[in-house]
Amino acid sequence: MQPELPSDRQALALNVLAATLTDERRAARFLDLTGLSPEGIRERVDDPVLLAAVVTFLEAHEPDLISVAAALGCDPAIITALGPELER
Repeated sequence: MQPELPSDRQALALNVLAATLTDERRAARFLDLTGLSPEGIRERVDDPVLLAAVVTFLEAHEPDLISVAAALGCDPAIITALGPELER
């Protein structure tokens, strides 16, 4: 059963991005794997493709997913369910 997503998916996705980038090692790995720069993220912060990429990144490394979910006070399943919603 899919968890119920908050009505403001964009806000949740932005919070996921922010929480992902608050950890220096996680942020560096995200930038390395995506090829993005901090400036590139700023330019595309509202892009659903970028936000979906953050979810995919977290799904690939469960400790990061759990850490970001804990920082946001939500179930990790909420974050993973967000990915397909952003790709629509």
